[in-house]
Amino acid sequence: MNLDDRPLIFNDETFDASSFSAGRSADSTQTKYERIQELLKTQIREGQLQPGTALPSEQQLANLFESARSTVRQAMGMLEREGLVTRVQGKGTFVHENARQRLASGLNILALVIPEVLSGFYPSLQHSFEESARESQNQMMVCCTRNNIDKQGNAILQLIDNQVGGVAIVPASTPPTPAYQIRQLQKAGIPVVLCHRPVEGIVAPLLGLPYNEIGRLAGEALVESGHEHFAFFAPHRTHTTDKYLEGFQTVLAQEGYELPEKNCYFGEDGVIDMQILDVEISKTLKRLMESKDRPTAIFSSFDSMAERLYLHLNKMGIRMPEEVSLMGVGDKIRHSVLQQHIASVTVDETELGHRAAELLNKMRSGEIPIESSESYIIRAEVYHGMTLGAISGVEMR
Repeated sequence: MNLDDRPLIFNDETFDASSFSAGRSADSTQTKYERIQELLKTQIREGQLQPGTALPSEQQLANLFESARSTVRQAMGMLEREGLVTRVQGKGTFVHENARQRLASGLNILALVIPEVLSGFYPSLQHSFEESARESQNQMMVCCTRNNIDKQGNAILQLIDNQVGGVAIVPASTPPTPAYQIRQLQKAGIPVVLCHRPVEGIVAPLLGLPYNEIGRLAGEALVESGHEHFAFFAPHRTHTTDKYLEGFQTVLAQEGYELPEKNCYFGEDGVIDMQILDVEISKTLKRLMESKDRPTAIFSSFDSMAERLYLHLNKMGIRMPEEVSLMGVGDKIRHSVLQQHIASVTVDETELGHRAAELLNKMRSGEIPIESSESYIIRAEVYHGMTLGAISGVEMR
């Protein structure tokens, strides 16, 4: 008997698959497990498999389809990743209560919500998240919030309306993301993974950055290069930049150095585009470099700002690292020639993107709960580039 002409029997009821199989069975590009998966999805879509229906065991399905149990396992795994079935330990596999709605609204979409798309960490995060989404038979949607909580809130409402399958989000930071925005997604049954930073009042898987450690690594690298006078630049002041500073200043204090407040620059809250801050950055940098105790080491909280500082220092005729060392914070993959020049404390955003998609699929399948406290902190390391070193006439420690 042809696979697609075989009736399926669940809970003593017979469902005839032949009505939809003619065109699909002719598709020679489909593997057997894909055909099994499509058959079950059609039964769900057409209401023959109701929410909560218990499915036969893998072995029973393998016997029914005259296929290997591993083939059935592949088909069930795909259905599980799409959130159409739920496995309950010791009880079996069941049609998810929202399976029909998910099929009707295309809930094979995973969304990535980020403050920007073209600079810093974000190109690698997007690429790896999309790659993992595609491997798990999902589409990807990207929402750019420009680090604005109102835009982020509107994006979240649209994602709920579209009933996406899961959301990985780098929460807006100025002001901090309110808990109710994330809670709306969770109440709608949409899994959420928090990337880079937590949201106060929300229990969800976290893929965090070691902010304090990043500041500490920057401080150690600059102190080891023999520097004694420091400056700090950030696009805006947030809980994140405070953590960078905490780690950075701890290292300086241990060596008997300090970071004067007048040597710290913070841009306007919510600003993402460094071009907007360019005039202020230039003025501040010129003031610092013309001062009597001018800094010989500059730490910037974001690669995009470090790039801007690099260009201004070059324009001022200041050599790096002979006269000043410059360090940013960014992605392990140095996407541009300029990034390859600039020293930075880096994290592996590619790993983060893959892990985010993996966690979303685990929540959709019921392997871990939506309100899971699972967390993982991405490791940071120093990329030396060409802007880190001892100033002329000073030996490195």
